[in-house]
Parts: sequence; structure tokens; C-alpha cells
Amino acid sequence: MYSKQAALAQYKKINTESVVEGASPHRLIQMLMAGAIERMSQAKAAHQAKNIEQKGILLGKAISIVAGLQESLDDDKGKDIAENLDSLYDYMQRRLLEANLKNDMAMVDEVTELMATVKSSWDEIEPIH
Repeated sequence: MYSKQAALAQYKKINTESVVEGASPHRLIQMLMAGAIERMSQAKAAHQAKNIEQKGILLGKAISIVAGLQESLDDDKGKDIAENLDSLYDYMQRRLLEANLKNDMAMVDEVTELMATVKSSWDEIEPIH
């Protein structure tokens, strides 16, 4: 028998999987950026709640998402932009790691703002069909 919590978790997983499967590459990048911002926000909340373990887990997830964004860069479609984003994503990952080690939420705020700026620009790009 399923618990209510387990059933809800399964529903969310299936719903997320179906959204991802039907998403365009452009939309997937938007979702990753939003996910990184959300994990950083959740990490700050965990820090405020003195849940250091959860903060570390969430910052680790944000770092992984940023790494995924970095890996998805395509030099063939804008070498200069890809190189700049590569450097920026590398910086973001290092800052989040440092923020986690030093419990410095100002660094998390900095990376959140950087990601929000990149996402805002990405959101204005018309997807290629």
C-alpha cells in the first residue's frame, strides 16, 4: 500500500518526466536554469533553518545543474558566447562550492543573480523549430 507522501512523490516524478520528454532543447535549458535558481533558494532556506546537511545537498544539486548547462554549450552556434558562458558557469560552480564551505549565503545570492540574468536573456531568445 502506498502512503500519501509516496503517491505524491511518484505523481511529481511522472509529471516531471512527461514535461521533460516533450520539451524542446530551448525549453530544457530554461528548465535547468529555473531549477538551479530554485535549488539555491531552497539551500538558503535550509541554511536559515540551520539544516546544514540539506543546504549542502541542495547546493550540490545547483552545482550539478550548472555543470549540466556548461556541458550543453555548443561552440558551433556562437563560439564567443559559448566561451563566455563556459567561464561564467565555471565561476558559478566555484562560488557555490565556496559558499557551501564557508556558509556564505551572500555568495549564493550572487550566483542566483547571475543565473537570473542569464535566464532572462535566454528567455528572450526565440526558439528555433
